[in-house]
Amino acid sequence: MIVTPRHIKKPNSTEAIRIEPVPDLSYYSSTSLDLTLGDLLTVFKDPKIGLGICIDPSEKGYNHEEVMVETTSPIKIDPEAGYEFKPGQMVLAWTREVVELKIHSRIAARVEGKSSLARLGIGIHLTAPTIHAGFAGQIRLEMVNHNKLPVRLRIGMKICQLIFEQTLGTPTKGYEGRFAGQKADAKKG
Repeated sequence: MIVTPRHIKKPNSTEAIRIEPVPDLSYYSSTSLDLTLGDLLTVFKDPKIGLGICIDPSEKGYNHEEVMVETTSPIKIDPEAGYEFKPGQMVLAWTREVVELKIHSRIAARVEGKSSLARLGIGIHLTAPTIHAGFAGQIRLEMVNHNKLPVRLRIGMKICQLIFEQTLGTPTKGYEGRFAGQKADAKKG
């Protein structure tokens, strides 16, 4: 069941959902809440000419974080110029907002793109939209520019939307996966 904004418009006034900074009321639609782009991106490095790289996540000893350090670079979005998101490029971005879905609230969420950006060819949060009950942290977005033209990304622009869903029961434990408590880190991206 999708939770309407009437029940979430003042998230920090309830014990169910906490969002910092508190969103402006204009960020709510009939069934979702817009989130904004933070100032940090993780950009994949261009491979060196003649060097073939293939990532194998099924290999024993594979470490996601080590691979990310080797294959990406963190960058800060220029506050004035923004970031020119090139055609065919994939970047990892962060929402400005920190979201906490209290485990006892029976609330989970889905991250979805915005149609205004989708119509420009921007894919947001490619295939992993679930924000589990009990999650707390910033949301990291996997973004691809499918357009034939660059698209300017700016700090604070509306970048995605959260759709809150009520769970059928109360989970026995909160989200404890690899990305629990994640926050943007300028050193790691």
